[in-house]
Amino acid sequence: MRRLTADEAAERLGIKKTTLYAYVSRGVLQSETAPDGRRSTFDAGEVETLARRGRRADAPASLDVVVVTELTRIEDHRLHYRGRDAIELARTARFEQVAEWLWRGAAADPWGRDLDPDGAVDGWRPRPGAVALARTVCNPIGRRTPADRLRVAIAALAAVDDLRFDLRPDAVADVGRSLLATLATTLRADGGSRGGVAADVAAALVPDDHERWVTPIERALVLLADHELATSTLAVRVAASTRADPYACLSAGLAAVSGPLHGSASTRAHRLLAEVDRPERATAVVGDQLRLDGRVPGVGHTLYPEGDPRAVELMACLAEVANDGPAAEIVDAVLAAVGQRTPTRPNIDLALAALALHAGMELGATEAIFSLARCAGWLAHAMEEYEEAPLRFRARAVPRG
Repeated sequence: MRRLTADEAAERLGIKKTTLYAYVSRGVLQSETAPDGRRSTFDAGEVETLARRGRRADAPASLDVVVVTELTRIEDHRLHYRGRDAIELARTARFEQVAEWLWRGAAADPWGRDLDPDGAVDGWRPRPGAVALARTVCNPIGRRTPADRLRVAIAALAAVDDLRFDLRPDAVADVGRSLLATLATTLRADGGSRGGVAADVAAALVPDDHERWVTPIERALVLLADHELATSTLAVRVAASTRADPYACLSAGLAAVSGPLHGSASTRAHRLLAEVDRPERATAVVGDQLRLDGRVPGVGHTLYPEGDPRAVELMACLAEVANDGPAAEIVDAVLAAVGQRTPTRPNIDLALAALALHAGMELGATEAIFSLARCAGWLAHAMEEYEEAPLRFRARAVPRG
């Protein structure tokens, strides 16, 4: 039987292509890569069965939530922020500019913002007293869990912002600029600033020669800024629908992303790479991982069956910045071990773990990078949700069985 293209399958199901790929990611529908290696195809019989039932009766327990958004689109195995290719943005723009683009689009003219003399983007500075407060509440935590510093700092900064319920777009964007600048600085134990989010993150998380790693960290921040309606982003939008303030919305996202199946996936990939003390042990370590968990973290992505373009971009950047050495050999050996039976490509989690391994970051650092980057997208989704009817997410319960 002839296989259907994505357009044909979406038309038969009466859904958008983004929803079609969401069905694939949740296991509701299966896809295969066409012989040309560029398109996804679908079994016509499976699509027809799904169309008749509305959804497969044996589908995994999940909720299909479709949200109309102008922010991020994943289509034809590419990621776009407000219509601009995220890969191109990662090569040409700073994280602050991409955040402005997500928040305000062309109206903000993010590429027209000037740079301060110290290298920070205009307007991206902590509010007076914010860093001191964040340091005070975070210092008892220490450096063992950098992502926890973000969670604690956001809660503390919210408590002293009397105007946090000003939900107008300009007000939320202003909160975003000062808050993200503060959070990047707060990751550093000394609370200092190097001028710019990526530079501060590098100074906080890279033990030595951190200037060298600013570019790949900047690229990672841009590539991770948003990813359509991930679980944490849905949590943010649910909170925003109640008209929770921007800080509370970010806290909702951080709560969801803290789960081991979401934001810490890169930490598990980092731990795997760190366990391979020499390339010759890669196959044994991968085999142990499969025995214990049944899968290898950081490889494959249901939305990118042809390979995660974010991983490709970040890996290419690492190849330019990092010298050939043990870290590169370990990453190559792990990928070779994973691909011995079936060709599987790395996703952004493994690329982020590779960055951490190259730069000598501690375990847990990748979750902090992921969370800080995603704050930009979460704020954009909160701003968009504030314009919708309130309390629109209301699920209904039915008796089990």
